[in-house]
Amino acid sequence: MGRGTRSQAERDAVTVEIGYALFSACFLGFVVFAAVAGPVLVWDLPAAVGKALVVTGTALGSVLGGLRVVHVLWRFTRSGGRIAAGE
Repeated sequence: MGRGTRSQAERDAVTVEIGYALFSACFLGFVVFAAVAGPVLVWDLPAAVGKALVVTGTALGSVLGGLRVVHVLWRFTRSGGRIAAGE
């Protein structure tokens, strides 16, 4: 099924990559949410518009965060677990 046992360095690389993927996904999700739902805090918007912006920001931030995790981990596995310089 797999390649056999992995070295400690390979296991550490996978752990670091998963951590990076999750951290960058959370950051991206927060930035997207803040950009979409931020106007609710700044302007006096109708309640329906404010709720729509918060729901849209939450959904969009979650989807893009999930896509970020998939992208980072897919790129890592396609590179054979090697981190390219400058990325």
